[in-house]
Amino acid sequence: MGKAAAEMKLTGEQHNELLKKLKARFEKNMNRHKGLEWSEVQSRLEANPDKLWSVSEMERTGGEPDIVRHDNGTGEFIFCDCSPESPAGRRNICYDRQALEARKSFKPADNAIDLATAMGIDILTEEQYRDLQKLGDFDTKTSSWIRTPSDIRKLGGALFADRRYNTVFVYHNGASSYYSVRGFRGSLKV
Repeated sequence: MGKAAAEMKLTGEQHNELLKKLKARFEKNMNRHKGLEWSEVQSRLEANPDKLWSVSEMERTGGEPDIVRHDNGTGEFIFCDCSPESPAGRRNICYDRQALEARKSFKPADNAIDLATAMGIDILTEEQYRDLQKLGDFDTKTSSWIRTPSDIRKLGGALFADRRYNTVFVYHNGASSYYSVRGFRGSLKV
């Protein structure tokens, strides 16, 4: 990840505040996770401090993380960025490091793949993005980079998605492009 272990720990106050926010969001949006109990989620988060730190990074960058799925086989809860628009703290970035290095001028500050890795989360696939959109209307004014198949990426492209006209659209762009309204959404298994 590249971050020092001390940087990846929450203080007691940060830990408590984050759990309070997550619980409130969980209870407000039960349609995203019917039949799940907050106490089970909290226990898993507390048993995995590195994952709790990643969820805090999702929150810090405007993702409004919430549980969107439970894997009955592994017992894992899947957090996803559920902010109405692409997380504000992760916008104006190109797709990956290769795209960032390819830009000769006007380089963005970062790229989606490296930022997701540093946060300990995965950028959403097209399937995950479409599943998220079944839970609400997301990215109606913004767009989000999504995991791009290697054959498309090798040719210089990258995929992004949004919701317009009550429909989810998946588009392509040069991977080195960046826009003030395009960020990325992530997921995390806990």
